[in-house]
Amino acid sequence: MATPTKIQKMLNEGRTGLRPVDDIPPLKRLLPLGIQHVLAMYAGAVAVPLIVGGAMVGAGQLEQSDIVHLIMADLFVAGIATIIQAVGFWRFGVRLPLMQGVTFAAVGPMITIGINHGITTIYGSVIACGLFMMLLAPVFGKLIRFFPPLVTGTIILIIGVSLMRVAAGWFGGGTATGADFGSPSAIGLGFFTLAMIITIERFAPESLRRVSILLGLTIGTIVAIPFGMTNWDHMGDYDWFGVVTPFQFGLPTFEISSIIALLIVGIVIMTETTGDIVAVGEIVDEKITPQKLADGLRADGLGTVIGGVFNTFPYTAFAQNVGLVAITGVRTRHVATVAGIILVLLGLLPKMAAVVEGIPLPVLGGAGVALFGMVAASGIRTLTKVKFTNTNILVVAISVGVAMLTEAKLYYTDRSLSDAPVNVALDLYHQFPDWFQTIFHSGISAGAIAAIVLNLLLNTGTRDDTTTGDLAAHDAPRGALPDPLDALRAADPSTPPDELEALAQKRPELHTIIVTNPATYVSTCDWIREQGNPQVDQVYQKWDEVTEGRFSKRSRE
Repeated sequence: MATPTKIQKMLNEGRTGLRPVDDIPPLKRLLPLGIQHVLAMYAGAVAVPLIVGGAMVGAGQLEQSDIVHLIMADLFVAGIATIIQAVGFWRFGVRLPLMQGVTFAAVGPMITIGINHGITTIYGSVIACGLFMMLLAPVFGKLIRFFPPLVTGTIILIIGVSLMRVAAGWFGGGTATGADFGSPSAIGLGFFTLAMIITIERFAPESLRRVSILLGLTIGTIVAIPFGMTNWDHMGDYDWFGVVTPFQFGLPTFEISSIIALLIVGIVIMTETTGDIVAVGEIVDEKITPQKLADGLRADGLGTVIGGVFNTFPYTAFAQNVGLVAITGVRTRHVATVAGIILVLLGLLPKMAAVVEGIPLPVLGGAGVALFGMVAASGIRTLTKVKFTNTNILVVAISVGVAMLTEAKLYYTDRSLSDAPVNVALDLYHQFPDWFQTIFHSGISAGAIAAIVLNLLLNTGTRDDTTTGDLAAHDAPRGALPDPLDALRAADPSTPPDELEALAQKRPELHTIIVTNPATYVSTCDWIREQGNPQVDQVYQKWDEVTEGRFSKRSRE
């Protein structure tokens, strides 16, 4: 028998890295873990091209068949962005098990941009947003103080609530179906899909509950087939293999107000990704320094630029996959690498994208109620960190109110425009300039601006006046996680020792990070060890093994 090659040995036995995140498990274990990550994010990943694509079809900007390209491009670039984040090169990629996907935060602004300025302006704004994120990445750690849980929680809540209108349209069978909209069969199928998701969450094992949305979509679609509610008439028009081409819909165009609207989204994306990076770093026992954070945010920006080139949308780290890392306990980043490769391959299969595009709208509606509701609930969970003084209640209330103002429309019949009555629909801001409508017509961007400005105006005290310290300020997995800004301060060697000591007293969840900071006083480290946290003891044991006991014996002036 021939001696197996190094590659064969690695595939069959894996390879142990210097750190757990660098381990490469055997392929027979790595492949199913990667598939699991893809399944956990798939429903959320394809929802955005379906929403934006559907809106652009309704506005006459795209053909129905173009949605297949959007789905393919979305999965293809999500795979590339994930590989960049997990594998990394130069100063791009945090090199942790993070999955990248299209953010819901950009949905509202992009639809507004597309309707007002055309589909190519969306992609010009996406490219500009990505470049902005890359440039801002090195200094974002200093700016994150403007995005405490009060602001981020409010924005995430607004995103979920704003998207619920889309789910309602799907639930009724789509807003373009005319007299058929709201038919009992459509609503019944939507509620059936929602009931399946609830049933899976209640009775299925944990491994299946992580993909409850995807399973609900699958079951709902299968049930719809005998009733003739599926639409795969054009499946034969698509090849099994296809190449995603850049600038499919033309060269990008750049319009200043559209760019501003997505720059706001870019800051929201970076805030969300910061929380996810800190969370996954804590889970896999990797200290997140400001430089590592910048590398991760820079990868977000690069993924977004690539998204604009291939006619897809801004990318961020997917929080549901952070939760999956916590549940499985698998810390290697190469699980995300394999998942990224799978996403790239899925993005090269037009028939798979056509299957998704043909899912009945009521089925999407049932899943959308759960999916977008979970986004809103994540915002509420983030807001539980906030001390709800009258001032903070006012910030949330006005921000949500400003966001919901964009939903206002006046419907009336005008008999003076022509011989026949004409039905007119007027948006709230229809008399304002185009640049104003582009920025403020989206409830997400309007609410985000309101939350940021109101927090700056009304909360003039310290951060400690606005937060309780119980939960993380981001759309994170289930459970309490460290605040991103505090985690960065705990890891940064330039943080004064006295500040680290105060942080240790106030943030026990950061003890494992603080003891590894070379700036921390020995007395502070000793006090932390006396608290009896087994995770701290594990950190000392691990580093003593690497340093031959010098870690415990180190001293500082």
